Amino acid sequence: MRPAEDTAADTAAAGAGQAVSTTRAGASDERAARARPPVLVAGLVVTIALLALVAMASVALGARSVSFSTVIDAFLAPNGSNDHTVIRELRVPRTLLGLGVGATLGLAGALMQSLTRNPLADPGLLGVNEGAALGVTLALGVFGLSDPTVYIWFAFGGAALASAIVYALASANRSGSSPVRLALAGVAFGMVCTAVASAILRMDSQTFDRMRFWLAGSLAGQTADTLVRLAPFMVAGLVLGLMLARPLNTLALGDDAGKALGVAVNRTRILTGVAVTLLCGAATAAAGPLWFVGLIVPHAVRALVGPDQRWVLPYSALAAPVLLLGADVAGRLIARPGEVQVGIVWAIVGAPIFILLARRKRVAAL
Repeated sequence: MRPAEDTAADTAAAGAGQAVSTTRAGASDERAARARPPVLVAGLVVTIALLALVAMASVALGARSVSFSTVIDAFLAPNGSNDHTVIRELRVPRTLLGLGVGATLGLAGALMQSLTRNPLADPGLLGVNEGAALGVTLALGVFGLSDPTVYIWFAFGGAALASAIVYALASANRSGSSPVRLALAGVAFGMVCTAVASAILRMDSQTFDRMRFWLAGSLAGQTADTLVRLAPFMVAGLVLGLMLARPLNTLALGDDAGKALGVAVNRTRILTGVAVTLLCGAATAAAGPLWFVGLIVPHAVRALVGPDQRWVLPYSALAAPVLLLGADVAGRLIARPGEVQVGIVWAIVGAPIFILLARRKRVAAL
């Protein structure tokens, strides 16, 4: 049997070795953390470049494709030709609308998932899109209001009411809200909104004809005037949402830890709700209810950049319009001279992507 002194010496040596190993690992992690921001900044630059390319494709491609030189001439030296008129009056507003809708829905999904710490949080799954859609249906079908600057307030009201009702239903139990409760309450309330909207549309065929493409989710048919009127709400929601990255990072540690670190928990929740309402209300009023955009994009972004909201939020706001505009271009090309609405294309593409993400052995942490 070995003496006790030798055993103690061996134990001390092992502890020292482990401490050295831990120190080295910590130093390695610290160096990796310092090296990561430049990589993420480079990723943002690449994403912006992809967004520019997809935007150019959206302007150039469609039922009648034009060359990129014609697109450039339409901006620099417009001559009133048919191609220039289509580019300036139809495709540019449509592309800008796709950029705004994609950015707002991507950021809204990231905000909702971060605030609720629920990987299923999405403007569609939590009933926010359906609430906004019901508001627009009431404005068009019941009150006869067809001006976007008027019915956008109905969209905002429906989105805000849906958020409040879903959260209240999920928090009715003493244990409070949970990811499963929020998802179930959102799906249930969304079904109610959809049923009411369908009943209104069935009673008024004229309103149904006006809204059927909008309900499928479409970027077509909106003019530059509509974009100008909706842009302030989108910009306000984007700016407010991006400013909430730091407090949301702190709240990820829990409400008690957030309060201890000086975060105003209730104010952060209210501001996040206001941002989500602005984002979802404007996007739904412009393009109709679009599924999976705010659900899939934040998942994919967190798998690449990690859980830090300072990177997740801007990446989500930039990556979502890349995918949405790509789906819109694909819908125009596969059904020439007609088109398939972007909501249909994105649902067909987005559902398999979400299934693949859900089947991953390691889901990106919130």
